[in-house]
Amino acid sequence: MDTNQYMEMFLEESKDHLQSLNERLLDLEKDPADSDAINEIFRSAHTLKGMSATMGFNVIAELTHDMENVLDLIRTDKIKADEDIIDVLFKCIDALQQMVDNINNGEPEDSVDVKELVDKLNSIAATGGDKAPASFKAKTTAEPAAKKDANSENPPANIELSDIDIDLINSAKKSGLRAMHVKVTLAETCVLKTARSYMVMSALDEIGDVIKSIPSTEDLEQEKFDLTFDVILLTGEEEQKVESVLMNISEIARVDIELIKVPDAPKKEVTTAKKAAVPAVAKKNAPAVKKQAIQHHDNMKSGQSVRVGIEKLDSLMNLVGELVINKTRLEQIGNTHRIAELVETVEQMDRVTGDLQSIVMKVRMVPVGQVFNRFPRVVRDLAKELNKEVNLTIEGEDTELDRTVIDEIGDPLVHLIRNSMDHGIEHPDEREAKGKPPIGQVGLIARHEGNNVIIMVTDDGAGIDADIIRSKAVEKSVITQDDADNMTDAEAVRLIFLPGFSTSDVITDVSGRGVGMDVVRTTIEALGGVIDVETKKNEGSVFKIKLPLTLAIIQALLVNVQEEIYAIPLASIDSTINITSEDIKTIQNKETIVIRGEIIPIVRLDRALNVSHIEDKKDEEIYVVIVHVGDKKCGIMVDKLIGQQEIVIKTLGKLLSGVKVISGATVLGNGQIALILDVAILMQ
Repeated sequence: MDTNQYMEMFLEESKDHLQSLNERLLDLEKDPADSDAINEIFRSAHTLKGMSATMGFNVIAELTHDMENVLDLIRTDKIKADEDIIDVLFKCIDALQQMVDNINNGEPEDSVDVKELVDKLNSIAATGGDKAPASFKAKTTAEPAAKKDANSENPPANIELSDIDIDLINSAKKSGLRAMHVKVTLAETCVLKTARSYMVMSALDEIGDVIKSIPSTEDLEQEKFDLTFDVILLTGEEEQKVESVLMNISEIARVDIELIKVPDAPKKEVTTAKKAAVPAVAKKNAPAVKKQAIQHHDNMKSGQSVRVGIEKLDSLMNLVGELVINKTRLEQIGNTHRIAELVETVEQMDRVTGDLQSIVMKVRMVPVGQVFNRFPRVVRDLAKELNKEVNLTIEGEDTELDRTVIDEIGDPLVHLIRNSMDHGIEHPDEREAKGKPPIGQVGLIARHEGNNVIIMVTDDGAGIDADIIRSKAVEKSVITQDDADNMTDAEAVRLIFLPGFSTSDVITDVSGRGVGMDVVRTTIEALGGVIDVETKKNEGSVFKIKLPLTLAIIQALLVNVQEEIYAIPLASIDSTINITSEDIKTIQNKETIVIRGEIIPIVRLDRALNVSHIEDKKDEEIYVVIVHVGDKKCGIMVDKLIGQQEIVIKTLGKLLSGVKVISGATVLGNGQIALILDVAILMQ
């Protein structure tokens, strides 16, 4: 079987299942009596096993099979999900993730040694006695699907269901879903039976959840079946829809469907287990989490979504950018030659390209939850390592960012979370001595603010001591003692973002190497964003990241310096003013201007860019663009203001990537190149 065509699907779905395993195992750790969590964990492991076996990744299939044995014992109350078992299962998930990553990178899966994990799983399973779950013979009774003769040849046969299957079916009923017994018959001319069975399973996964197959997934992938196989499907779709979806697959001869009826599940008394001293994870102000994987497809109707590679979206965005450039050019021609018909047509084109641009940008937008969902596990592991108790609160997971930003923001957030856990949150005894609750609070918050997205990492820990920062900065010769004495506390705290600066005396695996905060700042600024910190001693800290919604097409102010045109992103501009040379004052060897009582330093753009400088004439007007980065402001002196324009950002390429003052370039309507200024670098 040629599995290459299914590889992308396998990698994407494996990623989803591994994330689900992480999230629900955290839920189970908090509440070992959570039957919904264990059912979904079992389901995800089972699905991952079947997918891996079909693709020929036997190490993954074997490890997930051994995990299933342990999970089945937990589900049937033969063993308890204690801390040791949870830790082993988390290590299994990490090993599975590493193997999937290896496959994605073209490396062999068996480069990860799982023998020790398999031995531990088998040892745990051996303590549970008879692992075979009790079975229940459920008769599938209901009206057959439309267009099927109830007395026709090969009707669906009886099928044995385990207790887990029955529980899933009963849970599905409560959620408004139905259980179907689907019998698929392949055409007699079918050659690649395994490929067809895989396509059937994938199609059914799009409209529901397959909880059982006869023969097993392993037998299907080894073609150990004739021309028919059976599956149990949980779905919200009608029988006719399921039949239609499957009959659209080539070499499917017939599909027989009947609804399954099982006895209602008996009510059980649930004892609330004492929670272990491990970090809890809460999602504040988030919609109610769907407790069961069988509900996953309820709102995912077949054919309503399509996976598209990011490179295709990048190509589409580039084409939209070219349209914007040519639209601007046509606009200039129409205005220059006073062609009324052209001007009118360009106005209509402007509306169309604007809508197209908006749609393409929305397609590129993804929720930050794709980044946030890794942190509950990060916090859990770090809390155990540091012997601290921490509650992570997540807000604004649905806030959307450009995919390019999402791909880059993960590592900086990991640094900030680890920093809050290590330096910020105190040990429980220390917190109680300060009159704080023993469990520390770490927050991860996202929200829209104008054309930007704000991401904050908060904690209620010890805060950052400005005096210690000053002392360390002087000790490391970062600043002089005079500078330290004249610094405000806020300015002193911002020194943590300087390269190599760390207040930690002990280097650990968590932090203290003096690279984290500098990496954070550099990465954020490379994305066109800014980072700032607010802190209060013994009350906690807030790290605030401000990022642009998208990095492709922005509004900018075009300015002249000598004969060259430069673009300043409009999001960084406060205002533009006209001054004369007499308005410029020198304070501590720096040129400044005073606006409404506020002293603002100025940067002469020609000098910053090493362009030949013409001395100011006494009464001649000087154009100044007031820009900001965070709370800091600066005035950029230019020769002329051209006007606002929509620009398409182009990268400078590897050759010019080291030019710090310039963040990119754009092509203007007349074909001329304009360089885009990096405001944050200019202000340093």
